[in-house]
Amino acid sequence: MKAEFVETSNYRRFTSALTRLDDRGAVEACMVVVDGKPGLGKTATMSRWTAQTGSIYLRAQRGWDYSWFIQELLAELSITNVPRSRRDRFRLVIERLDDLATDATLEGRAFSLVVDEADLISGKPEVMEAIRGISDLRFLPTILVGMGKLRDNLRRFPQIESRAPNKVEFLPATREDATALVRGLCEVPVAPDLIDFVWRLSKGFSREMVEAIKAIERFGMRIDYGPEGVTHADMVGQVIMNNRENGKPIIVPEVAHG
Repeated sequence: MKAEFVETSNYRRFTSALTRLDDRGAVEACMVVVDGKPGLGKTATMSRWTAQTGSIYLRAQRGWDYSWFIQELLAELSITNVPRSRRDRFRLVIERLDDLATDATLEGRAFSLVVDEADLISGKPEVMEAIRGISDLRFLPTILVGMGKLRDNLRRFPQIESRAPNKVEFLPATREDATALVRGLCEVPVAPDLIDFVWRLSKGFSREMVEAIKAIERFGMRIDYGPEGVTHADMVGQVIMNNRENGKPIIVPEVAHG
C-alpha cells in the first residue's frame, strides 16, 4: 500500500477549523474540539498534522492525573532536567512551548498542542484546567480529540467550553472520499464498481476501507486484471474485510444482476 496521506473531507474541515482560529475575535478562544466514532481517520489526521507542523502530540491515558499529564508533556518536550517544584515544572512547560511556537511563527508554519483520546480526561477537572491554563497563557492553539463523550463532558467546564467555539465532527467518508482513498493508497488499479462496493460495505469508515485496500492489493497482484483494474466480479469469493460488529471475515458476494 502506498505510503501517502489522502486529504478527505474530514481533513479539510479540520484544517478549515484551524484557519478560523486566526480570525477569532477573543484571543483566548484557541481550542478546537475534534470528535467522531473510532475508525473515521482522526488519529491518522492528527499524525499528519503534527508531522507537518512539528506540533506536540500526546495520547491521554485513563489513569492520568495532573502530575502524570505534566510528566508526559515534559518528556514530549524533551525536558530531562526536571525540577522538583510543581510550579517550576509548569513554568518550564510554558517556556518550552512558547519557544517552539515562536520558532514556528518565524518559519511561517502552524503550531499546536494535540491531546488525543481526550475523552479519558475530559471529566477530570485538574487535568482539564491545566490544559486550559497552558492554552490561555500563550494563546496556544490546542486540539482536543475524542469520541462521543468529549463534547458532553466539556459542558461541565464552561470556562473551557467557551474557549472551544470551533468543533469538528469526523463523519463517514463520502463516495468521493472513498474513491480518493482507494486510488491514492492502492498499488493496483481498482474499478469503480469495486470502489463503490467497498464504500457501501465499510459504511464510510476509513479503517475498514484501508483493510479492504490491502486485501484488493494482495489479490490484484496475483491476477491479470482488466483495463479498469480489479473489479467486483474479480474478487467474488475473496475475503475483503472483517465485520466491525463481530470481527468475522466478509466475503465478496456474486454481483447482483437485474
